[in-house]
Amino acid sequence: MNTKRLRTIIPLAVIAVIGVGFATHVGVGTLSAIGWQDISLLCPLGALATMIATKTLLPRAVISIVIALALILLFARAFCGWVCPVPVVSKIRGIFSKKTSNTDMTGTGVLPADENPLVKAAKGSEAADAPAPLSADEQAALSGCGHSCSSCAEKRATFDSRHVILGGSLLSAAVFGFPVFCLICPIGLTFATIVLVMRLFAFGDVAWGVILVPALLLAEVVFFRKWCSKFCPISALMSLVGKANRTFVPAIDNAKCRESAQGTPCEVCAAVCPQGINVRHPEAGMSFSECTKCRACVEACPTRAITMPFLPKKAAPSTVVVEDDETVPAA
Repeated sequence: MNTKRLRTIIPLAVIAVIGVGFATHVGVGTLSAIGWQDISLLCPLGALATMIATKTLLPRAVISIVIALALILLFARAFCGWVCPVPVVSKIRGIFSKKTSNTDMTGTGVLPADENPLVKAAKGSEAADAPAPLSADEQAALSGCGHSCSSCAEKRATFDSRHVILGGSLLSAAVFGFPVFCLICPIGLTFATIVLVMRLFAFGDVAWGVILVPALLLAEVVFFRKWCSKFCPISALMSLVGKANRTFVPAIDNAKCRESAQGTPCEVCAAVCPQGINVRHPEAGMSFSECTKCRACVEACPTRAITMPFLPKKAAPSTVVVEDDETVPAA
């Protein structure tokens, strides 16, 4: 099954399970505070903000943070690509705009692989004879970036606006004694909307929240089109911890890659990545700590040169040619 469809089905399934839990009064919680009976886990940002707000070390919050950090170290930002309901809810934007937009709300302008003309062109020319190899400057020119330009440096910046908002979220919790961001978190608002709508139809519970909560969620989805890449403090926290992630990182088989094997410019992996990561030239895009493990690059690669192994394979020792035509390991 195409992972693009699967990444829509899984969040919807999570929403459905939680909705059924609400309807049947089975305490499963939400993604902001999920659990069963006495066992519960909090959103790492919410847990951290709560302890800062209360100036108290809460065992349940500490446990939640430790488990969340372990999951982020193992899967980086996979939650953003596979579980978070915000990308699915963001499809509501299609009602307000005729233009196709990226469902990950990254604001990168990336089209899906099956709609991206660069991907179609690369796959269409896969069977054709490989043209003469191009120089690095020519490849950079065709790819639209010289890999050392200011825009690349900006992309590779360690901190961005999300991290500023992350700091502001924690600071506001300390100042107001309450995790303020939790009031506007789109994940929390999604499930709050579900609860309010269910109560409206089940009990006729009419309150201002039935209008205000969905309205706020719609405002964030419609007007903050770059939420994930510019505003989300949860993704910022994940990206910071994700710098230590070493698993399921996209890897390229140079023997299959069009650019390394044939000298042909491609850049398909960079064109389809919702996070702006350039797998072939990491220095020219976002850091791998932003990777959501969505596998878009794996599926779009025209030569199937990209894989996502559990752990990176050890590089084979390089060789050099000596005068007697024998090869010896390079020092």
